[in-house]
Amino acid sequence: MHENLVIVGAGPGLGMGVARAFGKRGFRVGLIARNAERLAESVRELASDGITASAHPADVRDRGALTGALDDAQHELGPIDVLEYSPGPQAPITSAAETDPDAASAQFELCALGAVAAVGHVLPGMVARGRGSLLLTTGVSSLVPAPFLGNVGMAMAGLRNWAHALHIELASKGVHAAAVTIATGVNAENASGIGERYFELYESPERAEEIIGDVAAFESLVRSNSAPRP
Repeated sequence: MHENLVIVGAGPGLGMGVARAFGKRGFRVGLIARNAERLAESVRELASDGITASAHPADVRDRGALTGALDDAQHELGPIDVLEYSPGPQAPITSAAETDPDAASAQFELCALGAVAAVGHVLPGMVARGRGSLLLTTGVSSLVPAPFLGNVGMAMAGLRNWAHALHIELASKGVHAAAVTIATGVNAENASGIGERYFELYESPERAEEIIGDVAAFESLVRSNSAPRP
């Protein structure tokens, strides 16, 4: 019997890398993102690789649209076995000192609260079946405080913390929750390799996190950007 992956925030880089990594192993793939035209193109690309995929346009900040898209994906594909959440941060991106309640709320809506809504919608089914995986993507600012990513880091750190808490709470219920922390740029050259790392994490339910990229290099970048100017 086939298994189903749904990617929330499915873009042409990371999202397609994850879709191909799972799809080539027999998973059917549901794609959720705002841009319907780009999603349709992604479905065509996956079909050319022999991967069954479906497109479900929705803005993750619209809770009704998001849960409706998840329902549509389940109706078309079947029960969701793996949920991957990875919308990228969007403007406004503010420095730590410039972050105000509105700027912080904008990133929490996208990066954290969208994940809470998506997980909350699919988790009861996973618990009832006694199996499932929740792979929640964060950025390196969830690990390394970066003044130039003030509001993004707040939201990403919250999402990462929650993913680790879910990992502890849900293990006894057969559901694997984990964070994937991206500390590198994602492009056409490395997207497939990064997707493979997601699949390796999926196959390792005892693990709570996969860190992809060079955290030390980002720490060095933060220090160089924060050093006093002569």
